Amino acid sequence: MSREPLRERAYYRAFVLVATRWRDNDIYGHANNVVYYSWFDTVVNTWLIEAGLLDLESEAPTGPIGLVVETGCRYAASVQFPQKLEVGLRIARLGSSSVTYHLGLFVAGEEAAAAEAHYTHVYVDRDSRRPTPMAEDWRTAFAALT
Repeated sequence: MSREPLRERAYYRAFVLVATRWRDNDIYGHANNVVYYSWFDTVVNTWLIEAGLLDLESEAPTGPIGLVVETGCRYAASVQFPQKLEVGLRIARLGSSSVTYHLGLFVAGEEAAAAEAHYTHVYVDRDSRRPTPMAEDWRTAFAALT
């Protein structure tokens, strides 16, 4: 178990706002750990859509798809409804067919992270599901977050 402090807000290159929901609270009065993973997945996919790398509106999507192959999270403080959250995003590693994201979850306006995660996508061919190298425009988009 790591005892290192969580990364500071300044470490992250982009932020996505996330609102907690009533149903996010568990019986203990705070957001359940599985909800954090939902937020992290939402943030990564929001960024991919905004960067033009993920098209959900095309009738016949093309290009590679990202499969999650690893995740992990460290928790430092509870969050709960009705807090507003800011999730920071940074690319920690950019491989030929994979991307490892670092994510920091902050209560809006707070400097200290409530949680931080890592999340790795391997980009694969839609049909064969085999890893495929990323196109140069994808690499350029990801590089903006390194």
